[in-house]
Amino acid sequence: MTLYILRHGETEFNRLGIVQGSGVDTDLNETGREQARAFFEAYQEIDFQLVVTSKLRRTHQTVRHFLEKEIPWIETPDLNEISWGDHEGKPSTPERMADFRATLEHWKQGNLDAALPNGESARQLQDRLTRFLEWLKSRSEKRILIATHGRTMRCFVAMLKGLGPAAMEGVSHANTGLYVIHFRKDEFVFEVENDTSHLAQEEAVSQV
Repeated sequence: MTLYILRHGETEFNRLGIVQGSGVDTDLNETGREQARAFFEAYQEIDFQLVVTSKLRRTHQTVRHFLEKEIPWIETPDLNEISWGDHEGKPSTPERMADFRATLEHWKQGNLDAALPNGESARQLQDRLTRFLEWLKSRSEKRILIATHGRTMRCFVAMLKGLGPAAMEGVSHANTGLYVIHFRKDEFVFEVENDTSHLAQEEAVSQV
C-alpha cells in the first residue's frame, strides 16, 4: 500500500493567521483553489483507488478534482483538525500565542493530556489517529490519497515514524504539502516529505 498524505490548500483564515481547528469549517481561498488545481495537474495520472478526507470542507475542496473522476471517497472525523477550543475563529494575540506555546511545550515534555481551554489534547488526537491507522491497515487498496490538516498531519506522520505525538513539532507541513509513504511488511517507508514541487511548477507555468 502507498499512502499519499496531503494537507489542505490555503484558506483565508490561514492567510490572516486566524485559528481554525476542527470547529471552524472554512473554504479554500483563491490561492488554495490554485494549489489544489496544481496538485491535481501533477498527480492526476496516479491510479488512486480511494480518497479519504476529514469531514471539513477545506479537505474536500482540495481533492475535488480527484473526486470528479468518481474515485471512491470516504469521509472520517478521525482526520479532522485538532480542536483548539476557545482559540478557534480568533486572531493570534500575544496572550493566545503564549497559551499555545505552553501547550506545545507540555506535549514535547510528554504531557499529552495538556490542552487549550475546551480544546482537544494530543492524547485525544493520537487516539483517533490510532483508530484511523488500524482501519487503514485493513484496506485492500494499493494507492490511497488522504487529505487532512496541519496538526493532524504532524501527529500522524510522527506516529508513522514511530516517534509519537511528543515529536510532532519536528514534522514539516505546508498547504498542499505531500507525504508519500509505502506500507511494507508492517513498516512505513517514507519516499517524499512535505513536497510542494507542484506549486513551483504551477508558478513557472503562470510566468510563461
